[in-house]
Amino acid sequence: MAGVTDRPFRQLCKRMGAGLVVSEMLSSNPKVWNTAKSQARMNHEGEEGIRSVQIAGADPELMAQAAQFNVENGAQIVDINMGCPAKKVNKKLAGSALLQYPETVEAIIKAVVNAVDVPVTLKIRTGWNPENRNGVDIARIAEQNGIQSLAVHGRTRACMYKGEAEYNTIRCIKEAISIPVIANGDITSPQKAQEVLDYTGADGIMIGRGAQGNPWIFKQIQHFLETGENLPSPSLSEQYEVLHEHVANVQNFYGDVAGVRIARKHVGWYLSQYDTDRQFRKTFNAIECADAQLEALNAYFQSLQNSETRQISPAA
Repeated sequence: MAGVTDRPFRQLCKRMGAGLVVSEMLSSNPKVWNTAKSQARMNHEGEEGIRSVQIAGADPELMAQAAQFNVENGAQIVDINMGCPAKKVNKKLAGSALLQYPETVEAIIKAVVNAVDVPVTLKIRTGWNPENRNGVDIARIAEQNGIQSLAVHGRTRACMYKGEAEYNTIRCIKEAISIPVIANGDITSPQKAQEVLDYTGADGIMIGRGAQGNPWIFKQIQHFLETGENLPSPSLSEQYEVLHEHVANVQNFYGDVAGVRIARKHVGWYLSQYDTDRQFRKTFNAIECADAQLEALNAYFQSLQNSETRQISPAA
C-alpha cells in the first residue's frame, strides 16, 4: 500500500473506524531518508491513536537502525514488511523475497526486536510460491524471536494479487502460534470479514485494497461484527463530502503539483461504481489545477444527485 496509506488516507481511515493504521513502507536505507518521498512518509503530524511505522529492508543492522530512527521520530510500534511482492522491493531481497531465507528472516527479527523498546510486529505472505508455502515455519520463527503480532496475506509472493486469497495457511498459522494473528487478503465486505474470522480463527483482520475508494468499510465491518446487521450505504452527499475532504487534504499535504497528480488515483477508486465508462476519469485526469479538480468533483456529484432525484420522482 505504499503510495496509498499516506497521512491523509490514514487519518481518514482512522476517523472511519479503523482500529490501527500503519504507515507506508519506509526503506531501511538511511541514504533515502532525507528525500521528499521519505519525508512525506515519515510525516505523522496531527495523527491520533497508536503510531505504527512499517520498515523494509534485507540487512539486519540497517533494519535495526531504521527501527531506532523511527522510534526516535515517534513510532510506537515498528512493523517489519516481509509481505510486499513488488519487483523493485524483491530484487533487493526485501519484502516477501525474504521468505526464501528463513535464517535472514530470523536475523532481521532479532536485530529489530533487540534494537527498540516498543512492540515489533511482522507482515508476511503465506510463502514464496504455491510449492513453498512456509508461512507456518516463518510464523514460529517470528514468535520465538519476540514478534508481538503477525499479519498474514493469503497469497504467496509469486501469486502477487492474482486469483483469490487462500485462508488455509492463515488458519494453520493461527493454530501453530500463540501471538495474535491478523488475516489479510480480499476482505472487501462485512460478510467476508466475518467469514474469514470464523474460518481462520484469526484475532483480527487487516484491510488494504478493500479500503481504496471505500473508507466506510471499517465502520461497516465493525457494525456487522457487533450486531449482525448491515449499515446503509453512504448517501451521495456523504460520499461527496468525504471525497472532497480527502482530495483537498491530499492537495494540501503534497502541494498543488504532486497533490493534483496523487489525487487522481483516489478519485478513480471512489467513482468506479459510477464512472463505468471512465469518461469522467479521463476528463478529471487532464485537470492540472487543484481548485479545478474540486470544482469538477462538485459538478459531477451534482449531476449524480440530479439523476438520482429524477429516478425516484413519481411519474406525472
